[in-house]
Amino acid sequence: MRRRTPLVAVGAALALALAACGGTGGSNSSTGGNGKFGEGNTSVVNPSTKTGGTLRIGNAVEWDSTDPADTYYGWSWDFIRLYGRALTMFKTVPGKEGLQLVPDLAQNLGQHSADFKTWTYKLKPGVKYEDGTPVRAQDVKYDVERTLDKNTFPDGPTYFGDFLDTKGYTTPYKDKTPGKLGLKAVETPDDNTIIFHLKKAFAGFDYLAMLPATIPVPQAKDTGTNYKLHPVSTGPYKFESYTPGKQLNLVRNTNWDPSTDPNRKQLPDRIQVQIGVNADDLDNRLIAGSADMDIQGLGLGAAAAAKVQSNPNLKKNADSAATARLDYVAVSSSVPPFDNVHCRKAVEYATDKQAMQTAYGGPLSGGDIATHLMMPLIPGNQDINPYPSGPGNHGDVAKAKQELQACGKPNGFSTVISARTERPKEINAALALQQGLQKVGIKAEIKKYPTGDYFKLYAGNPDYVKKNGLGLIMMSWGADWPEGFGYLQQIVDSRVIRAAGNTNLGVKDTAVDQLLDKAAVTADTTARGSLWAQIDAKVMDDAYIVPFLDEKHLLYRPPSVKNAYVNQGLNGFYDYVQLGVK
Repeated sequence: MRRRTPLVAVGAALALALAACGGTGGSNSSTGGNGKFGEGNTSVVNPSTKTGGTLRIGNAVEWDSTDPADTYYGWSWDFIRLYGRALTMFKTVPGKEGLQLVPDLAQNLGQHSADFKTWTYKLKPGVKYEDGTPVRAQDVKYDVERTLDKNTFPDGPTYFGDFLDTKGYTTPYKDKTPGKLGLKAVETPDDNTIIFHLKKAFAGFDYLAMLPATIPVPQAKDTGTNYKLHPVSTGPYKFESYTPGKQLNLVRNTNWDPSTDPNRKQLPDRIQVQIGVNADDLDNRLIAGSADMDIQGLGLGAAAAAKVQSNPNLKKNADSAATARLDYVAVSSSVPPFDNVHCRKAVEYATDKQAMQTAYGGPLSGGDIATHLMMPLIPGNQDINPYPSGPGNHGDVAKAKQELQACGKPNGFSTVISARTERPKEINAALALQQGLQKVGIKAEIKKYPTGDYFKLYAGNPDYVKKNGLGLIMMSWGADWPEGFGYLQQIVDSRVIRAAGNTNLGVKDTAVDQLLDKAAVTADTTARGSLWAQIDAKVMDDAYIVPFLDEKHLLYRPPSVKNAYVNQGLNGFYDYVQLGVK
């Protein structure tokens, strides 16, 4: 989930650009007006089939990457579906139906062997790239191979490397076979068939088939790390231009065939993303109607949220969207004194969760105070609170001092808190954490890092973390898919930790790894949920993670936006592939 981007000088200029590029085109075809508060959680607001106009999107940060092999932010996975088609996808509807997987590039969901170790997909006929050439199964395989190369593409998830029987295959760029298709764990017996061979059974492989890693990449068009500048489109839109740190423009892909793609629309003529827009300024422009969407989908900042909540004419254009996303502090067990469990527990007790919730916007636009990893949307959730944080959730000073005594630091110690520069809510929560820790003698310096490289170079780089003493890492994690494995594995499995680009920032427990493996092959839903709960309890018992917020996002949809709704399968984002503009 993660690029350096110059934000100091460009904010005002980009804000002006957002205001200048207004949309034109069709009128509202619905009879429901501009909607009402919360309507987007269960219904399509302002439904329309009118084409034309420019969808104006703002982004306070830079992408980790627009390359399907190298991206891990949830908003990027939502947006990438505009120009890339994976084998499967979540149904493009509001409400609980959005949790269903449906075929996308594939004709059907995967056909599996009895032992869940072999999965076969047939591609839909007639799907073409933006240049009119046909999509082949070999192109899907090639992108899967690219995702295994964590030196070239460190940011994407590791699922295919974890589950495929790769036999040491790590990159297509050193592959001497024709077409660089030497990975034997994936077969393509013909242009329309792709077969995955797993080294261990996994009943949920259709969720892996949903990942950007199965978006096809033609080997002849691959430019390595520069492919992000113009991925070859299979979706309704294609790249017109991309200047990292400034702007990304998409235009209609004339070789996209809607008869092969019932899940997407092609309504706006252009989609323009201005990069590096100040987050508060973007909120104001959404409210003023000079921007249509905030791509990150993290909700309004404190000032704008207060304004919207107090004004009925604005509030009717907002949705408080529940998510399968947790805001927490990862405790670096490799950074002294956090190699001692009691020092980690001292932080658990000292944390002022009430102040951190306030930093994120309070209950409506921030979320509910969290006491453990699993949130209500994840099956198997059990309500536990192993570290009660005192009256009003302001921290238990007495308990924290007992743990400091137990870890041999009765007078406290010094450490570093890392946070992302372009995320004001996260910075404010880090300040609240810092103030809570001061009460028990823990002195924490806050260091800020750019969002684009947060995981690649800093917080997700074990060598950097240890060398620079990043003991406490501000973290936000949403389920890759709404189920225990898709939520927990990438943040608690010690076997996914690598040289850079990590999202497991300190959990190293073989007992947790074994529980994950057991859950992955447990067919019974109730039994599998019980295993997720055991993992939750084990990680909390060892104090590797300090949870503080089960997120809700106060999202704003200007009246100019058509077909707006929250897709639950996308973890509480508006569904970008359906949007139109007035």
